Amino acid sequence: MFRKAAVTTVSNGSYLQGQANGRLPSMDSGQPAQEGKVVLKKKVTLLRGISIIIGTIIGAGIFISPKGILKNTGSVGMSLTVWTVCGILSLFGALCYAELGTCIKKSGGHYTYILEAFGPLPAFVRVWVELLIIRPAATAVISLAFGRYILEPFFMQCEIPELAIKLITAVGITLVMVLNSTSVSWSARIQIFLTFCKLVAILIIIVPGVIQLIKGETQHFQNAFAGNNASVMGLPLAFYSGMYAYSGWFYLNFVTEEVENPEKNIPLAICISMIIVTVGYVLTNVAYFTTISAGELLLSKAVAVTFAERLMGNFSLAVPIFVALSCFGSMNGGIFAVSRMFFVASREGHLPEILSMIHVRKHTPLPAVIVLHPLTMIMLFNGDLYSLLNFLSFARWLFIGLVVAGLIYLRYKRPDMPRPFKVPLFIPALFSFTCLFMVALSLYSDPVNTGIGFAITLTGVPAYYLFIVWDKKPKWFRKLLGK
Repeated sequence: MFRKAAVTTVSNGSYLQGQANGRLPSMDSGQPAQEGKVVLKKKVTLLRGISIIIGTIIGAGIFISPKGILKNTGSVGMSLTVWTVCGILSLFGALCYAELGTCIKKSGGHYTYILEAFGPLPAFVRVWVELLIIRPAATAVISLAFGRYILEPFFMQCEIPELAIKLITAVGITLVMVLNSTSVSWSARIQIFLTFCKLVAILIIIVPGVIQLIKGETQHFQNAFAGNNASVMGLPLAFYSGMYAYSGWFYLNFVTEEVENPEKNIPLAICISMIIVTVGYVLTNVAYFTTISAGELLLSKAVAVTFAERLMGNFSLAVPIFVALSCFGSMNGGIFAVSRMFFVASREGHLPEILSMIHVRKHTPLPAVIVLHPLTMIMLFNGDLYSLLNFLSFARWLFIGLVVAGLIYLRYKRPDMPRPFKVPLFIPALFSFTCLFMVALSLYSDPVNTGIGFAITLTGVPAYYLFIVWDKKPKWFRKLLGK
């Protein structure tokens, strides 16, 4: 397995780079600490871990437009069933990552597990696509939702100017980057606060919905499984939408080295978070149907706002603010976690060396955080964001399926590996099959966009041989790469 040679260096007195073979030992590796060595500290407690998972999973979707599942299932009862089953499947995937996080105690999430199981080439392709396209585009999309809903109360009677949305979005992105560059503790504390806001927002919907049920408002649940017949492809596409709504349960594994007592806290945080999110999602959708019919939900642009206007009057003005805070929490959690993937990839020699440097006073992977800022800004003002995400949505499930398949492979390849937390084998088998099925479905249902996304992903293969394997690079090229 190829590893870049790197030398321990200090740059301008501000950052410290990792050890000689490009691989920093994890905090649980047992290797002696070198004098003056700077590492990312263990500041992620159980509560902070829960806030990272919940705060990243719950974005704008549950408040704005859960109609994708209803549209593809054709009935209220089937849509609620899909929400529940997707929550259970996501819990299965999260439990698989809990096992991986307790036996491979390195940060980096998908990248690290693919590297351990299948080697450097697929791991590099994963981080290549994530850095250049997926993460900047995804951050820009959720940030645009933040910008739109933070301005909503100020433009109640007219359309919000697109330029205003993009400018306030740019401010929000910059604020999140500064926060994650400045302090791990403060970004974690704010994540806890924003997660609390998300849960309050969900309760603001659930509690009136329960009151409606007590009053007997159940007309929309009568003949719940009767309705328009969905197409043959509808049910699988509904599951695809549902799994996307729950995605984010893997982000705690990106920061494994910073988690206190990971053998205990990673499985606990994952289980608690997934139960809260699944119950919250299902009850929120039940609440919607106490007041809004299936037809009205399909016509609504923002279901939570429609629901609040009918039951809460003027208080409904608070809903866009809660949606904006929810989006900000997803931005913060995503950047906090994914920056660690870039940090670890640099440490392994797959990204420029500067990205593995840590600020000596703030103990944050500052270069790995701020590298996303210019890329996200380019996407925000110039990119066709939704097309990019459509092109590469299959890549997320392809690599997650590969990671979980890697768990099964490691059971046989390295049977003596310590596994403080171990799931029954049928769980990773079922989940990896589900992921690969969704990839196959996307190839069948949308071959053009998926084919473009597959081609973009494959650009990582020549990039790997050009930037990583090729040893006889010109001097100027090595200097450009920071070697």
